[in-house]
Amino acid sequence: NQPHLLQKSLALGQQYSSLGSQPILCGSIPGLVPKQLRFCRNYIEIMPSVAEGVKLGIQECQHQFRGRRWNCTTIKDNLAIFGPVLDKATRESAFVHAIASAGVAFAVTRSCAEGTSTMCGCDSHHKGPPGEGWKWGGCSEDAEFGVLVSREFADARENRPDARSAMNRHNNEAGRTTILDHMHLRCKCHGLSGSCEVKTCWWAQPDFRMLGDYLKDKYDSASEMVVEKHRESRGWVETLRAKYAFFKHPTERDMVYYEGSPNFCEPNQETGSFGTRDRACNLSSHGIEGCDLLCCGRGHNTRTEKRKEKCHCIFHWCCYVSCQECVRVYDVHTCK
Repeated sequence: NQPHLLQKSLALGQQYSSLGSQPILCGSIPGLVPKQLRFCRNYIEIMPSVAEGVKLGIQECQHQFRGRRWNCTTIKDNLAIFGPVLDKATRESAFVHAIASAGVAFAVTRSCAEGTSTMCGCDSHHKGPPGEGWKWGGCSEDAEFGVLVSREFADARENRPDARSAMNRHNNEAGRTTILDHMHLRCKCHGLSGSCEVKTCWWAQPDFRMLGDYLKDKYDSASEMVVEKHRESRGWVETLRAKYAFFKHPTERDMVYYEGSPNFCEPNQETGSFGTRDRACNLSSHGIEGCDLLCCGRGHNTRTEKRKEKCHCIFHWCCYVSCQECVRVYDVHTCK
């Protein structure tokens, strides 16, 4: 099967992170399939938000995996921004697809609420009756529009009748559904001296960090699948079935995968592993970020490092803070 890399599906890697500040020429973005190219030309206004969403997803991936053997490493100046890691249908591929698709939906929704596009705006469909002590106000965020944009653009390549397309579509949707599931009321108080005589509320997205935490839990509990082949009128079609019948069947909110992950301990060009040599580890932790597990049993080196920090800070009335500069010595542990 042809690998369905997220970076090829979205065709917006690190080198396009400046799309938000430059005019976009759809034809100059490499890797777009015809449907994506048409989308780009028809909805040019929101393409900077799409690019911002991909970048947001990558940054959140790197935060969530910062202490693990695979830390969502990206390769500079390369369209395949994650290298060969996403060639395989692993948990890591599942997470990257989910977080990037969520990032696109999130960024587009936020951009619409901020009024940066004339083709979208606030959501006026889900107000309903006000609650006790508050009334509707502000700009409710139209997450359904953001999800629609993400679905149309991110899923445009995933139309093949193979298992990898089915997996990518499922994980993309799992990421987007997370936003809809976590929409909540955000309120602002009005009145003299900050009193809450009147409170206006609107529907808002959660913080993206909370979405990242939630999807990281879904990564840890992802469902392993097996590929089934069967013949339909259009030819051979691959579908996914849960490998273990005695486990809970995955829902549309769960991540799925069907290939095992490499251990990422040693550098391997074929799998895209950079290994963990010289990675900083936590000597006091027994978790995956600890020196025992992160260093894969090879041991670690320790060095001292001096850092200049602000210290003995004093608040002066009114209104500034003065600090001294202290040099502190830290032990830094890195994998052998």
